Formats: sequence, structure tokens, C-alpha cells
Amino acid sequence: MRTTEAAEAMGIPVDRARDDQRSSNRLSRPGIALFWSAVPMILFLTLPLLALIWRTELTEISTHLAQPVARRAIVLSLWTSATATLLSVLLGTPLAVLMTRRQFRGRRALDTLIDLPTVLPPAVAGLALLMAFGRRGMLGQGLSVAGIEIAFTSLAVILAQLFVASPYYIRAAIGGLSRSAIALEEAAALDGADGRQIFRFVTVPLARASLLGGLVMTWARALGDFGATILFAGNYPGRTQTMPLAIYIGFELDLDVALALSVVLMATAFAILLLVKWLLGRTG
Repeated sequence: MRTTEAAEAMGIPVDRARDDQRSSNRLSRPGIALFWSAVPMILFLTLPLLALIWRTELTEISTHLAQPVARRAIVLSLWTSATATLLSVLLGTPLAVLMTRRQFRGRRALDTLIDLPTVLPPAVAGLALLMAFGRRGMLGQGLSVAGIEIAFTSLAVILAQLFVASPYYIRAAIGGLSRSAIALEEAAALDGADGRQIFRFVTVPLARASLLGGLVMTWARALGDFGATILFAGNYPGRTQTMPLAIYIGFELDLDVALALSVVLMATAFAILLLVKWLLGRTG
């Protein structure tokens, strides 16, 4: 009745309004079926996370995190992942600018190389780093002669995190810089701005959301690395044992500590993903 009255008020034929309503009702049924067909996957993704929270004594998390092994792992993870993220920005930004502002032979191969660490098995990444910088590696022997040891040190942790995480920042930077208005950069150049001024005051502000999103994702990936770190840096408490490695050991020695660290990492990852989606949403 309401549909009929509304149709008459808008001057739409009653029969046509009724047909539109029936069509809308029919269209809603496939939507309901599609939702229920997606429920098993939603439950599969949600159940392990809920089980992790259910098994963890949330009121005792602070106590477990205060234990020496957990505290050392947290401190090491924070400063190594922050260092790896900073290096990703310093070393990855020029590469992103090169990929967006220059055309050169081999560009497609380089573009593929940037993405390669994200699809490599973590064990392969760690072994590759060991073969390059280990004592018997390609560069390791020369470094040993100079008194520099990288493998199984805190520096190895940073390099492992940098290797697996930097592509996330580089790829985000390439996307953001590709969408920046080149016309504005050219206008700034015509007004007398040099390359550094253009990059600082025009290019970066336009790509800011993408750069920040890539930075946050890079930090999260570095914070959660396991495979490359354990092969290249080992698992030495206070020196190379990050939070994921402490969880691995804690699974055998102290499950409560492992659960507490797992919940912290899960909550951090969830917050980071929300932040990235918000930042990318601001760019449209």
C-alpha cells in the first residue's frame, strides 16, 4: 500500500511500481544466498583469532610481557623494525622516484625484482641473505677480513627485515608518486623551484597518504618477520630473538608468554591495517 501511494504521489504508474518492487525482492534472494555461501570462509578466518584470544589470560598479559624473555624480544623487535623501516624510506624512495619518473631499458625486470621478496618463501630469503653476507658468503669473507660480522647479529635481523619488508614501501611509493600531478611539478619548475623543492613541497604532499600507508605496512611486515630472521640471524635471546622468534620458543617453554606476545602482534597488525585502509581511503 505504501508503495502504491508513493508511486501515485510521484506520478509513476502503479503497475510499474509493483513490478519494480517484485524485481527488487527477487534480486535480494541471490544476495542472501551469496552471503551464506561466504559464511564458511568468514568463520574459518575468524575462529583461530577468537581461539587465540579465548586461550589467553587477558588480565595476565602485562605480567607475561614483563618477563625478561618477552621484554627483551619486544625491545629488540621495536628498534630493529623501526631501523629497517627507516632504511626502507631512505633507500627505497629514490628507487620509487626512478621507477615513476624515468623510462629505461630493463625497467620491467627491475619492477619484477622489487616484488620478488614478497613472494619468495621466507626460508629462501633467509638462506639467500646467508649466502650473501654469511662468513662463507659472497661478501661475507671480505667483510670478515675487515672485522665485520653480520650473520647471527642484530644487524642481520635488520637486514632480514629490510629485505622482506622494503618492497611494501617501494610499491606504495611507486603507486603514490605515479598518481601525483606532474603538471603541478612542471608548473613549480617554471616558477623557479629546483628538484629538491619540487619533491619536498609538491610531490611528497600529493603522495603523502600512500607513502605513510607503505611506511606503516613496511613496519608491520618487518615486525612480524620470522623465516628470514631465524635463518640469517638465529634465535639468540637479547641479541637476535624478536617477538615472532620468542613466540616460537615460548610454544615449547612457556605457552602463556607465547600467547601474550601473539595477542600483542595480532592487535598491532589489526590496528595497522585499519590505519592503512583509512590513509588509502583519504586518497580516494
